[in-house]
Amino acid sequence: MSSANKVLHPYWPRDLLIPTYVENDRSMSEILAFLFSVSGVFLLVTWLITGASGRLGTWRRLSICWFAVCGFIHSVIEGWFSLYYDILPGDQSFLSQLWKEYSKGDSRYVIADNFTVCMETVTACLWGPFSFWLVYSFLTSKPYRFVLQLIISLGQLYGAVLYFFTEHRDGYAHSELGHPVYFWFYFVFMNVLWIVIPLALIVDAWGHLSAAQRHADSSKAQKSKRK
Repeated sequence: MSSANKVLHPYWPRDLLIPTYVENDRSMSEILAFLFSVSGVFLLVTWLITGASGRLGTWRRLSICWFAVCGFIHSVIEGWFSLYYDILPGDQSFLSQLWKEYSKGDSRYVIADNFTVCMETVTACLWGPFSFWLVYSFLTSKPYRFVLQLIISLGQLYGAVLYFFTEHRDGYAHSELGHPVYFWFYFVFMNVLWIVIPLALIVDAWGHLSAAQRHADSSKAQKSKRK
């Protein structure tokens, strides 16, 4: 390869053309520390708030904490991508650098792939605000809280399945296949959470909504008998 055609970015496939790319000046540790520390703050604060009333069990408190963290990630981090995907490779804002770091595990983000732009925009506009709404609905015992849980979790699951399936059909071309950090941690682990946890929450919501419907049906039947 001649010097004129030398690849000047860390992404896969190696012949990917990203003419506006500027290397991050923030380290991986700085970026990951920000992501996990802010997520941890959201988790801790939500845990303390949900424990104040004493009426919520451990599983319910953990599920609300999950949605609080989802609200932050969907609205802020994925919201940033949905707004600035077109300038991401050359931008040195902190959240742009976060996405450039993550793109080492999935370069579809740094090239503004159509699927990722559409999927992340829907996620930021819907599942982010809905997640915060769900936290509020559980804290105030709104009757629609499990409906929200089912809707958000189905949306998250559907998006995650499409995310993996589209890359599978591309032959995992946008990451260094098998790399312990970029492939297994960034691409696989950080995304499979949005399959495993939403699945559990769908089952949970299904159970509560089914129980409510059984109770409504039973009450209706009893009223009919009394007539």
